[in-house]
This record gives sequence, C-alpha cells and structure tokens, in this order.
Amino acid sequence: MNIVVPIKQVPETSNVKMDPEKGTMIRAGVESVINPLDLYAIESALRLREEHGGVVTAITMGPPPAATALRQAIAMGCDEGILVSDRKFGGADTWATSYTLAEAIRKLGAETGSERGAVDLVIAGERATDGDTAQVGPGIAAWLDLPLATYVAHITDVADGTMTVERLVEEGYQILSIPFPALITVVKESAAPRLPTLSGKKRSISQEIPVFSTENMDLDAASLGLKGSPTKVVKIATPKVTRGGELVTAGTEDEVVSAVDRLMAFLEEKDLV
Repeated sequence: MNIVVPIKQVPETSNVKMDPEKGTMIRAGVESVINPLDLYAIESALRLREEHGGVVTAITMGPPPAATALRQAIAMGCDEGILVSDRKFGGADTWATSYTLAEAIRKLGAETGSERGAVDLVIAGERATDGDTAQVGPGIAAWLDLPLATYVAHITDVADGTMTVERLVEEGYQILSIPFPALITVVKESAAPRLPTLSGKKRSISQEIPVFSTENMDLDAASLGLKGSPTKVVKIATPKVTRGGELVTAGTEDEVVSAVDRLMAFLEEKDLV
C-alpha cells in the first residue's frame, strides 16, 4: 500500500502574526512545528503500513525550512519525505495549495508506479491550526477525483480494494466503505501519535528530501501562489477586549467589608440581585 500524508508546518499558536497588507501569515523568523492535527494522520498511516505493508510518504508545501517538518515525520517512522517548494507557490490559499499538492501527489504516483504501485491512499489531518479551514484535504481529493471521507475516527477494515471507516458526525458515527484509491481526513480519536525514535532521528538526518517545484512539475501557472488564489483577504482587524475589570484588594477586615459593599452595589446597579 502506497500512502501519502500531506502535512503542514505551522507557527506555534502564541507566535501567529499577519501581514495586514497582503492578508497572509508572516512565517519568516517565527518558530514552527508540524501541525498538531497532522500527527494523527501520520500515526494512522504508520499503523496501516504495519498491518498491510507498503510505504508512507510525507509531503509538505513550503519554503526550504519546511523540510524540518518532513524530517520529524521520518523520525516518527515515515519512509520518505517530499518538499514542494518554489517562490511561485508563496501566498497560496486553500484552493491553490490543494491544487499544487494534488499535482505533486500525481507526480509522485507516476514516478513510483513501476516500483510499488500508484498512490493508494492519502491521509490528511482534520485541519491546520493556523488557517483552521479544513479545506485542503477535500480540495486534494477534488483535484485528483478521489473518493473522500472526512472526520474519520476509526479505520475498521481494509480488504478487497476497499476500506471501511467510521466517520464522526454530530449524531454519532457514520460507517462508510470506500474503494481505493481514496483520501480521508482523520480526527484526534483516530490514533495516539507515537514519539520519534532514536534510530528514526538518525535516519531522518541523512535522508534525502526531493524537491518538487515548477521546474519539474507540470503546473498551470495561473493557479499558483497568491496570484492564483481566488480567496482575497480585504481587511484584517485585531479583536479588541472591550470588557474591563476592577481589582479590589482586601487585606484587612475593614477592607473586606468595604469590598463586599462595593460588590453588592455593583450587582444591584446591573440588576443582578
């Protein structure tokens, strides 16, 4: 089984910064990590490989430093990593990103077809913590014309060219049978991500990371990067905290009585008592 896991390198939540003019996230000089929800996709892929054999390839789109995320995935157990990187990909929205990744997966399947078969399964995380759109995984499925199951909580069976999954919905679980090749997005319930191993870390250091770019991919230039993105951010505003508060320090008995009186007066003013 040839499994591909699209992952994303995202800024740590406390370090998110936005470019107010372009409406895009500022990534330069910001510490990044593998999107936490992609770790569940990696673990799901590794478990399938352990049960059914095959190869797990992590793929990510980003600048050259994004290769760090691929090496972390390899340290966890992925067999290979592919970096999709080109300045022309910069500023891509979910539409342009899913298009570029889909073409990279198509290229990967074509190049490896004679050795281990075309791509059988793409497993993506539920969403990325920076954009929070949950659109890239389904977008890849659309570009590749693959059967899609989102919010997969359990992969219960793989046999006879199909897989059975339990999809998390508001009412409970929806059981689906999906033919290969296919794409699924998984939720936290799907698996507990393993930690990188020492041998995995050693292998990741020496592992070659191929780079897919406009030079070796057949791409529509009008569908790339910021210029090829139909989503336009017209305005960015930082939420303002409108609620204020008053801190009352009561260290003595008289101060406690005064504080209680002020609290009661406040509650009466707001018609809360």
